[in-house]
Amino acid sequence: MEKTNHTVHYLQYVNRIYKRILDEVDVGVHAVDETGKTIIYNKKMMQMESMDLQDVIDKNLLDVFMFKDDQSSTLVKAIQEGKETSNVKQTYFNNKGREITTINNTIPIYSDEKLQGAVEIAKDVTKLERLIKGNMNKASTRYTFDKIIGNSPAIKEVIESAKRATRTSSYVLIVGDTGTGKELFAQSIHNGSGRLTAPFISQNCAALPDNLIESLLFGTKRGAFTGAVDTPGLFEQANGGTILLDEINSLNLNLQAKLLRVLQEKTIRRIGDTKDTPVDVRVIANMNEDPIDAIANNRMRKDLYYRLGVVTIFVPPLKERKEDIPLLVQNFIEKYNELFQMNVKGLSDEVKQSFFEYDWTGNVRELEHIIEAAMNIMIDEEWIMYSHLPYQYRSKMQMKERMIPLSTVDHFIKENSELAVPLKHQMELFEKSYIDHILTKNNFNVSKTAQVLGLSRQSLQYRMKKLNINGK
Repeated sequence: MEKTNHTVHYLQYVNRIYKRILDEVDVGVHAVDETGKTIIYNKKMMQMESMDLQDVIDKNLLDVFMFKDDQSSTLVKAIQEGKETSNVKQTYFNNKGREITTINNTIPIYSDEKLQGAVEIAKDVTKLERLIKGNMNKASTRYTFDKIIGNSPAIKEVIESAKRATRTSSYVLIVGDTGTGKELFAQSIHNGSGRLTAPFISQNCAALPDNLIESLLFGTKRGAFTGAVDTPGLFEQANGGTILLDEINSLNLNLQAKLLRVLQEKTIRRIGDTKDTPVDVRVIANMNEDPIDAIANNRMRKDLYYRLGVVTIFVPPLKERKEDIPLLVQNFIEKYNELFQMNVKGLSDEVKQSFFEYDWTGNVRELEHIIEAAMNIMIDEEWIMYSHLPYQYRSKMQMKERMIPLSTVDHFIKENSELAVPLKHQMELFEKSYIDHILTKNNFNVSKTAQVLGLSRQSLQYRMKKLNINGK
């Protein structure tokens, strides 16, 4: 009897050791009996699958977890077929529908040559799998019109114009400030056209010197220059598809003339070659200045503009469609929430207000960079506060607040329009009026008023004395 009790205590002790070891190892361990009922489920496995012990233990595996149509449970397969598997990736769902991805080693358990169950040792790769999928999606992202964010009349009108351009193969010129999203429109036109399955090649014309750009666009013939080999240019590579020439106005005028010939003749001639090669390429060109200004300043040939601008699309700057800012902000927050594994909900009221007052010289790209910068310095906050915004943004806003409103100037001119006085005296009148206004606003605090005006205290006092301003 004493020996039996000792054996029982020893088995209980060993069981506790086994349980402690199973809970301390950094891999998931899940064992089932021959019917598929869970008999071992360690702590790491609970964390990986976001499940509690009572959700899984003593329950059939298939009653708890769901598997994709093209996959079956590696544990169930082990007890059905009695085969060991190694390093098998498996994606499945827990009882709340959350997707889990693991790398599994699954071993059937035999006793006296009879299958008693199976044990699975799993490594969690859920987060890694999400990142890989995210990067694959980003790498293969093909922008379409439904990816262009905005409900403002200004952006809707441009989208409709661009959609109409998908019906033909005419050349397109897209004009817009830096950061407005010109390439999104170019890709959307390509993907909405009959050339969808053909190549889409993009080249920034300002990124390379003229001699390299020419060989890159048109290709080279062996022997054309030292080291030259037979190389197809981007036009040949894009045959049947679309080529996007970004910053077309940065090409020198000689290259523009060669490009014009390609557009008219629909043939290219490699550098050093004597024969022409036919190409079927739709050209979409981007530029960040008004084409009329580019022509007037000799940065663009007039004949190239007329050839390229069969369809001309003007993408509005963000300051002309500020009603789209909330949608854009939410999109960027969702993007960086996923990328940074954060849970930011939105903007504080103060930040919202400042976004509507800001000029957005960098357009949508600047807005995205500000959201990304703000989220980089946040820890566990849920709302982007004004203090999270980058210094350069806050600095510009402070400068804007210090600027004299045009309405103030207009009002002063109207009030004093009948005074027939020299300009110098008129400026002194305005200076006196404005200093008086800022003094009153700051409760006649000279130091604070000087700071707002960007003057030293002594300089302000000198001006007040000169202009006979009472500082009380």
